[in-house]
Amino acid sequence: MTGNDSRTAAAERARKMIVAIDGPAGAGKSTIARHLARHFGLLNLETGAMYRAFALKALRSAVPLDDAKALEELAGETEIRLEPGEEENLVLLDGEDVSGLIRNPTVTEAASRVSTFPAVRAWMVRLQQQVGERGGVVMEGRDIGTVVFPNAEVKIFLDAAPEVRGQRRYEQIGQQGSAPTPPPEEILRDLRTRDERDRNRKDSPLKPAPDAVFLDSTNMSLDQALAAAEAIVAKKLGPAKNAS
Repeated sequence: MTGNDSRTAAAERARKMIVAIDGPAGAGKSTIARHLARHFGLLNLETGAMYRAFALKALRSAVPLDDAKALEELAGETEIRLEPGEEENLVLLDGEDVSGLIRNPTVTEAASRVSTFPAVRAWMVRLQQQVGERGGVVMEGRDIGTVVFPNAEVKIFLDAAPEVRGQRRYEQIGQQGSAPTPPPEEILRDLRTRDERDRNRKDSPLKPAPDAVFLDSTNMSLDQALAAAEAIVAKKLGPAKNAS
């Protein structure tokens, strides 16, 4: 096989590949997913944004975040779509672009709460599977490799120490500038609470898939973490990806 044939074969494999990235809040899943999507020519599907969009609708509708029945009914009348954007996905909630409205701590916390209900998660999983069924996607979340796409070709479990994730989240919120930034200790406390909820919920708890590659970015720079994630995907594609 010539170099051109090898690259063509690798590109064809990439077009059909599903890359699943799971991990706790603040681990850098969205950043790495965006990078891998651009680098390998895949579609980036940010499942966290989908949950936040639904949480935003619940907040707007004044639906109690602990009312499983009301949330299930709200899901039945909700449309969420992701469309590729220049830097991040456009998040459309019932046709409205809410990309800039779902990144604040209130919506993030609400998303963590509504995602604990089995009916909400089952609805969201069906939606995510429909979007990614053709392959050629990078999908990140908390149960992608275990529930949404258990047969994904590449599974990465991305983690970092809570203190490091809290600092990253603090800097991220500060850069957005859309709302006052909570103090670092408050962000870390909320992150630990969310970790506890995600890891111990009865339905689809946060945990690595048995065949996931564990990537701890605690002591990595951003460039190092991106390179490590690239190498994991490239290894699956085989030497044809880098054939000359």
